[in-house]
Amino acid sequence: MDYSLIDLLKLIGAVGLFLYGMKLMSEALQKVAGIKMRSIFAAMTKNRFLGVLTGLLVSATIQSSSATVLMVVSFVNAGLVSLVESIGVVMGANVGTTVTGWLISLFGFRFNLTEYALPLMAVGFPLVFSKVNRHKSWGEAIIGFSLLFMSLGFISSTVPDIDSNPGILSFLSNYTNLGFLSVLLFVFIGSLLTVIIQSSGATLAITFVMCNQGWIPYELGAAMILGENLGTTITPNLAATIGNISSKRTARFHLLFNLFGVIWMLSIFGPYTAYVERIITSINAVSISNPQALIPFSLALFHTSFNVINLLLFIAFVPSIKRAIIWLVPHSGEEGEEFKLKYITTGMLSTAELCILQAKKELQSFAKHTNKMLGFSRRLLMETNEKRFKKMYSAIEKYNSVSDDVEEEVAGYLAKVSQGKLSDQSRKSIRAMLKLVSELEHIGDASFALTRVINKMQKNRINFSSVLMKKLNVMFNLVEEGLTIMWQNLNVNEKKVNMDKVEKITHQINQYYQQLKEEQSESLKNNEYDTNQGAAFSDILRECKNIGGYAMNVSKALYETKK
Repeated sequence: MDYSLIDLLKLIGAVGLFLYGMKLMSEALQKVAGIKMRSIFAAMTKNRFLGVLTGLLVSATIQSSSATVLMVVSFVNAGLVSLVESIGVVMGANVGTTVTGWLISLFGFRFNLTEYALPLMAVGFPLVFSKVNRHKSWGEAIIGFSLLFMSLGFISSTVPDIDSNPGILSFLSNYTNLGFLSVLLFVFIGSLLTVIIQSSGATLAITFVMCNQGWIPYELGAAMILGENLGTTITPNLAATIGNISSKRTARFHLLFNLFGVIWMLSIFGPYTAYVERIITSINAVSISNPQALIPFSLALFHTSFNVINLLLFIAFVPSIKRAIIWLVPHSGEEGEEFKLKYITTGMLSTAELCILQAKKELQSFAKHTNKMLGFSRRLLMETNEKRFKKMYSAIEKYNSVSDDVEEEVAGYLAKVSQGKLSDQSRKSIRAMLKLVSELEHIGDASFALTRVINKMQKNRINFSSVLMKKLNVMFNLVEEGLTIMWQNLNVNEKKVNMDKVEKITHQINQYYQQLKEEQSESLKNNEYDTNQGAAFSDILRECKNIGGYAMNVSKALYETKK
């Protein structure tokens, strides 16, 4: 057998180049669409049919059903897309990814694409150095497209030639003549390769080359394609393991949808593959005398028709499928009131703009829970039962600790995102978010400092009079109003941040603080209460004022970004 280690390394390198080209093109196209992706999904997933169309178009555009489904899992995790809407997108993504097979069939084996790929790369190369990020992304997409099909030529030229290496064919023939067992074996091989390579597109290209070179017959190539449909579900399911319950259900549907499709196709595999082959032969899709050249078209038609039929079989039963998925993946109660990361647990997405969207949702959740800490402190001040007081204080202490962890995770996540290629607007958004994280953490710290003051009062048996409590309640009300305005500003999309309300409530907080401080000085002179009460009262007032200031800083950061 005349096939050396260098030849094997050339083949591995060619496959690596294909993977890199696919990744470069996919990520570049995502960057081009990136910031609009959320609005696209929101507008086009209102019903199952639009969801199917969305999944089809996105998957066909970025040439990756796995990336599309990962986006959907992340959007479901972030609450942007419902479970029912995500089902349609997943089904459409399976059809959209079949475009890869047609591109390979039409261009991969009929032309010497290396001759065209290099001039195309010359067009894309200058764009990569453009100062305009959108132009840069288009340049990367063009270069990725060039590498994609250049690598196909390398794969074809580096695979062992059967005439020179008949031992390869004899090795494979041991597994190609086992009847239906061979079909099952190559389904497994297709799944395994896709899991290892982490790209059904790359595995599909390998399958097409193997069939085109005569390594395996068309029927076993079709079996590998079925396996690739299964293998591509692994990545989203792994990503969803640490996501919320809805994202787990979406990923599980993707697995079951593809699994049931493979099962029913295997039941009619022989007659169906023969029928597809007859269609291609009768159409004479390529005017080439070599029948081997028809195999890629047969595989592409098999891949597309199988996924289209699978979609048509299931689309009418989406409500029933939803109920079945909810039954199969029940709510285990792990996602209740506990404060934890909710939206960035699925890991980094390949597009920075989508990562920013996840981080924004996490910040909104972080703000919501941070705001609760002031309410906890206020209730703790009113608690007179010692046992309940200790239990409540312990809970607040734990809540603050988790808040610190969340702040570190979100800040670290944003730091990683900032290392990617970003538009100017995205960079401003990240800078603002990093400031927001810091200010929200300050709110949590100030609230906990307030709690420690109250805990010290409880230990030293310090109590406030009804007059002092009435004044504190007014201050608490003002600060809570400031936090509410901050929360509202965090949750607006393209609307203008309302700085008038922010400045008005901040002025009221500061003005009332000064008023109470002056009154306190007079009260202490008149011995209306002792110094311990006065010190505790001053500390609580100071932390309330600080919280109001941090809340204003959050709105300011948002305002500067959207101005």
